[in-house]
Parts: sequence; structure tokens; C-alpha cells
Amino acid sequence: MSLTASREDGGAVARLTLDAGKGNIITGAVMAALREQLLAVQADAKVRCVVLDAAGPDFSFGASVEEHRPAQAPDMIHGFTALIRTMLELPMPLLVAVRGRCLGGALEVALAGSRIFAHPGAKLGQPEIKLAVFAPPASVLLPLRVGQARAEDLLLSGRTVAADEALAMGLVDELCAGDADPAERALDYARAQLLSGSASSLRFATRAARAGHVKRALPLLAEVERLYLAELMATADAAEGIEAFIGKRAPKFQAA
Repeated sequence: MSLTASREDGGAVARLTLDAGKGNIITGAVMAALREQLLAVQADAKVRCVVLDAAGPDFSFGASVEEHRPAQAPDMIHGFTALIRTMLELPMPLLVAVRGRCLGGALEVALAGSRIFAHPGAKLGQPEIKLAVFAPPASVLLPLRVGQARAEDLLLSGRTVAADEALAMGLVDELCAGDADPAERALDYARAQLLSGSASSLRFATRAARAGHVKRALPLLAEVERLYLAELMATADAAEGIEAFIGKRAPKFQAA
């Protein structure tokens, strides 16, 4: 099982939990399962918000590197873009609860949510550049969330930031106190702020609040997807970076 789904608070909260084993690697199958559940949630008039969390000590180590090889990359990237688009267009708040590592594709998933709650020990980053590739959705969503300069810092260095720095730059919205569970904090927020009013009006308000964000993001997602697949994946360095990571060896990049 790669994903578990449940309803809480009389069906008002849809809780989706990544449960894909050690590291919760986000494969194409996991992406498809998550998108399928989000589409089902969207069709359920009772649901007022979604809480996305993960089983185990880490939210996710990121997307499957093996599935980013040139032959598999088109299916992976198209599937990922479809998932991110579904998340962005979801007509209710999507609260993301992060503990442990949230890296690469996992952070891109979190960025597509409405609000990110993090454990104080969380570590977040976009390390794709270290594999000689880049993060397509994050290249669009990070600047919208943290500003251009901070986004370029993370995207071009590939560095990982601790939860307190992530909070300071606006990458996450709230740190839990002590060893509190960020998923429980997300549920508390939903119950205090989102569940008492009109379910239908909350959906309209979500669509209205995110309209500008979605309008900016969607065309750019298509452009970075094209850049990744048509240009980046045609280079020797991109293939070498991925194969070196899989083979646990130092990459041998071409001279500039």
C-alpha cells in the first residue's frame, strides 16, 4: 500500500497518508494514487479540507530517481505535473504535515498545498541540481511562496534547510511545539478555523483565493516541463547525474 485514505470529523476532513515504506519514495504509482484520491475528495461534497501527512519518521525522501532516467522521464514528469495541477486546483484547503526529511519531489508536493505545518526537526530541500537536473514544479512554486532570491538559493545550491530557517523564509507556515505531531496540529487548525461554516462557500472562497496563484503557476508548469523533457534530458550530464546517484558513485560531468 502506498497511500492510506480516511475521513475524520464526520467526513469533513479527508486525511491522506503517504505509506510507501522506508523514505516514502514518490513513484509514478504513488503520484497516481494520490491524484486519484484528490479527485475523489473533490467530488465529495462533505469534505471541507484535506490533511496530507506521511507514515514513518520522514515525510518523504523525494520522487523516484530511477523513474527520472531519460526513457522513463516523460511518463514521470507528465504524471507529476498532473498531480501538482490537481492539487493547485483543489477547491478546498490542503494542509500538509511534515516531519523528518521532505526533499525533492516531496517538497514540491508540499508546495502545492495551502498551508505547511512542520515538526521542529524537519529538514526541507530541493537537491535536484546535485543530480544535474532541476525541480520543475518547485521552479515555479518556490518563487511564489518564498520570493525569487530565496527560491534561487534553494534551487541552485540544492541545500537542505532546518525547520526554523524554513519558517523564517516562509517555506513553512507553522512549527509545532516540542515533539507535537504536525498532522494533529493541522487537524486542530482545521477544526478551529475551517469546519464551522458553509462547506460550499469554503470551496468558492478557496477557488477565489487561489485564482491568481493558479493562473500564474499553470502556464509556467507547462513551460518548465517542456524545458526539462525537451532540453535538459537531451544532455549527457543529466543522464550521468542520475546514473551516478543510482550507482552510488561520483558523477563525471562533461567539461563546460
